[in-house]
Amino acid sequence: MTIFEKYAAHVDHALDTLVTAGLLPTAIDRANVTVEPPRDANHGDLSTNAAMVLAKAAGANPRALADALSVELKKIEGVSAVEIAGPGFINLRLASSEWIDELRAIAGAGDDYGRSRLGDGKSVNIEYVSANPTGPMHMGHCRGAVVGDALASLLEFAGFKVIREYYINDAGGQVDVLARSAHLRYQEALGHPVGAIPEGLYPGEYLLPVGARLAEKFGDRYVAAPESEWLSLFRREAVNDMMDMIRADLALLGIHHDLFSSEAELHEAGKADAAEKELRARGLVYDGELEKPKGKEIEDWEPVTLPLFRSTQFGDDQDRPIKKSDGSWTYFGADLAYHFQKSRDVDAMIDIWGADHAGTVKRIKAAVNALTGDAVDFDIKLVQMVRLLRGGEPVKMSKRSGSFVTLAEVVSEVGKDVVRFTMLTRKADAQMDFDFAKVVEASKDNPVFYVQYAHARIASTLRKAEGEGLAIDGTQLSLLGDAEIGLIREAANFPRIVEAAAKAGEPHRIAFYLSDLAAGFHAYWNLGNDQPDKRFILAHDPALTGARLFMAANIGQVIRNGLRLMGVEAAYSM
Repeated sequence: MTIFEKYAAHVDHALDTLVTAGLLPTAIDRANVTVEPPRDANHGDLSTNAAMVLAKAAGANPRALADALSVELKKIEGVSAVEIAGPGFINLRLASSEWIDELRAIAGAGDDYGRSRLGDGKSVNIEYVSANPTGPMHMGHCRGAVVGDALASLLEFAGFKVIREYYINDAGGQVDVLARSAHLRYQEALGHPVGAIPEGLYPGEYLLPVGARLAEKFGDRYVAAPESEWLSLFRREAVNDMMDMIRADLALLGIHHDLFSSEAELHEAGKADAAEKELRARGLVYDGELEKPKGKEIEDWEPVTLPLFRSTQFGDDQDRPIKKSDGSWTYFGADLAYHFQKSRDVDAMIDIWGADHAGTVKRIKAAVNALTGDAVDFDIKLVQMVRLLRGGEPVKMSKRSGSFVTLAEVVSEVGKDVVRFTMLTRKADAQMDFDFAKVVEASKDNPVFYVQYAHARIASTLRKAEGEGLAIDGTQLSLLGDAEIGLIREAANFPRIVEAAAKAGEPHRIAFYLSDLAAGFHAYWNLGNDQPDKRFILAHDPALTGARLFMAANIGQVIRNGLRLMGVEAAYSM
């Protein structure tokens, strides 16, 4: 039980006392009662809004209710002062021993400190990356990959059963383009001159080994063969090679999926047809004429009857087709079938999408909710693109890819941890610049460095103390003063941040929190520059040294726990 859970229970018990006294109704809803740090640390250690949120239902004045509640809260062992602020907020000041107990709780929990039961074992499918299997991963995919993977780790830590899924878009026209591009490289590998890559095919050098492998496997069998004989085969072979490449690229970021689902296999298994049948049975799909595009004059426009989803029932401006005139599935229709399939096995689904798909969010959520009868929670997180800079100037394209900077190139230059941490330093739907010079800058303005440096400083301090024969000692923690207690208070916020980030589906909150904790640690460290008695290692006072080392070791533990959720390794030296 964390200190916040402990005092939430205390507040709940105090409210029970007021119910017994007749000051509160028996069945009053306490769901919105919170116990959290006040916005201004000068106002105390903890704050509760209980009197404010319960007063109306109780038919009481918030201030009067706060007076009655504060009488009960003052009786709690460990509370040194209770103060009422404004119209009825209650601030608590705690004895130092309460925070020292929480420091011991961090030590006792270790790698599990901050772990939550919030999810209660509910299953969540998180689908992320899902780049078209037509080439290597590029930095346009990177942010969504990191956000999705960090969110998966965060939800697991918060008690959910998480399935990490990659949806392979291998049924569209772009895969035919891939097959034709691979066929060209196949001919080239066999010594046939191909000249300049024709417009419309993929020019990247990453297809050279694909062509070489196909040449080795099939010889010249398909060099002069009609497309109908090799297109399907080369499509399958090339997609497999691309997925191997994508898996390898993702592994550079420490990302591994539990499940890879194929769009082509979904259609082959008739699952898209099953989704259409279900929607028709519910009156949500009908055969109708697609409206003529607004604002455009199309001379040869002819109305076409298509199966349409009633998306206007859910706020869309027009009903949307799930199939094209040739009978093939639209992106929307295919997505609908895919979500219908996976919704049957989970309690919740989360998709990580690029912000360019924002226009389809409302209709796909409406369709999925209709299919599941709102029984499965479904959310879509939009991720903005990343602009690559070098010293403030846009980065030029990659020769290997032909049109973009690959993820592998970036990881090779700055490292996995820098890439992952940086991708989480802003809210996912906010624009981001990734400047190669700034992300490796050794300054407090670079959060990646600042957090890693805090952990490295702690590790260095512990090594130095050990070298001087001084040991970590948790037996005399009462020697810690106000400055140390302030740092412990910041560390004790970690479990709250984990739950809040999990509820919101926002892993960037972990990065923000670690930046604050690192700043607090560095500020404490800097006290020793001017006040020698504030240094961690005091050769003349092994008892106080041991207590401070115990605190430092457990601040490091919290930093490691947070970094682990982000998929970032802690630095032990810099």
